[in-house]
Amino acid sequence: MNLPNKITLSRILVVPLFLIFALPIPEAIVGAGILEFMQSQMIAFNQFIAAYGRYIAAGIFLIASATDAVDGHIARKKKLVTRFGKFLDPIADKLLVTAALVALVQNGDVNAWAAMLIISREFIVTGLRLVAAGDGIVIAASKLGKLKTVLQDVAIIAALLNNFPISLFTDFKLDEYMMLAAVIITLYSLFDYMKKNQSVINTNI
Repeated sequence: MNLPNKITLSRILVVPLFLIFALPIPEAIVGAGILEFMQSQMIAFNQFIAAYGRYIAAGIFLIASATDAVDGHIARKKKLVTRFGKFLDPIADKLLVTAALVALVQNGDVNAWAAMLIISREFIVTGLRLVAAGDGIVIAASKLGKLKTVLQDVAIIAALLNNFPISLFTDFKLDEYMMLAAVIITLYSLFDYMKKNQSVINTNI
C-alpha cells in the first residue's frame, strides 16, 4: 500500500476515535450492572468528555479533514494514483462527515434535517458515480463539490467548538449560518451533478 492510500486509510481509522471524544458513554452502559466494577472510571471519563471532549474531537476532525488534500496532492505529484485510492478516498470523506453529523445531531447541535439532506446528497452522488463508472465514465469533483466540503467542515468544527473563540466576543451563531450555507450549496451541487450527468441516468433507465 502506497503512502497516499495509507493516509486515506488513517482517515477512516480515526472515525471511531473521533466518536469516542465527541459522544459520552451512554447512560445505559454506565449504569449496566455487569459493568459496575468500572462504573466510576466511566463516570470520570464522561466528566472529562463533558469538559474537553468536543475540543479534542474538533482537533481530530480538523487534522483528518486536512489529510484529504494531502493524500491527493502526494498521489498526483508522485504519480501514485491507484484504483484502490480512488475507491477509498470518497469513502473516507463521507464516513468522517457522516460520523460528525450524527454525533452533532445526537448532542442537539445540528438539525436532523440538515444532516439528512447532506448525507442523502452523498449517497445520491456516490450512486451516480458508480453507474457512470460502470459505463467507463469518470465524474470528477466539481468546484461546487469542493466548496460544499469546505462549508461543511467549517460548520462542523464551529459546532463542535460551540463557536469558540468567536463566542468570547459575540453571540453570532457561526455554526448555524455555515450549516445553512452548507445545506444550500450541497443541494445546489446535487442539482448541478444531476443536470450535467443526466445522460448517464437516461441511458441506464
